[in-house]
Amino acid sequence: MLITTVDLEREPLHYDTSFPPQGIDFGMDVEQKGPMQAAGVAELLEEHRGPKEIVQDIRVRGSYKGRFQVPCARCLDSVEHPLEGEYDVLYRPVGVDVDDREHSIGESETEIGYYQDGSLLLEDVLREQVLLSLPARTLCREDCKGICPRCGANENSDPCACEESVADPRWSALGDLRTRMKTS
Repeated sequence: MLITTVDLEREPLHYDTSFPPQGIDFGMDVEQKGPMQAAGVAELLEEHRGPKEIVQDIRVRGSYKGRFQVPCARCLDSVEHPLEGEYDVLYRPVGVDVDDREHSIGESETEIGYYQDGSLLLEDVLREQVLLSLPARTLCREDCKGICPRCGANENSDPCACEESVADPRWSALGDLRTRMKTS
C-alpha cells in the first residue's frame, strides 16, 4: 500500500488491511504463517524549520498481528512466534537531516525513518516492525542440543554415531597444564 504526501495533504489515510503470506518479504529466515492484520492511520505533519523551510513528515501509527516462523539458532528447526504490536513512527524526506557534522542521536530520534520521492510503502513499515519484534536469537527449547558439526544430524531427535573428535595436538600443552593444576 503506497502512502504519498500528495494524498495525505488532503486527509489522513486510515487503513485496515490483511497481508497474505509472501505479501511482504521478511528475508530468508523469517516466514509469515497465515495472514497478517494491520490497522492504523498515516498523516502528514508539517515541521517549520524557519520562516521559509517546511519539512513534510509522515507519521504512521497502528498495530499489527500475525504468526511467523524462524529457525532455531542451534538445530535449525522452525519455531513459531505469534506477534502482536503497536507502532508510532515518523518518516522524513531523505536528506533533510544531512549536515557535515557528526552528532549523537537521542531516544526520540530512534523512531525516525526516511522516505523518498514523496512516498513510502506500508509494507516497508510493517517489515521493520516485525523484524524488530522478533527475538535476536530463537531456541526451539532451552536444552536444545543442536546439530552435530561433523554429520549434521539433529541431536534432539537422532543422536549421531560420530566418534568424539580427536583433540588438536596444538592444544595438548593446555591439557597438560589442566592436569598439573588438578594435582596441585
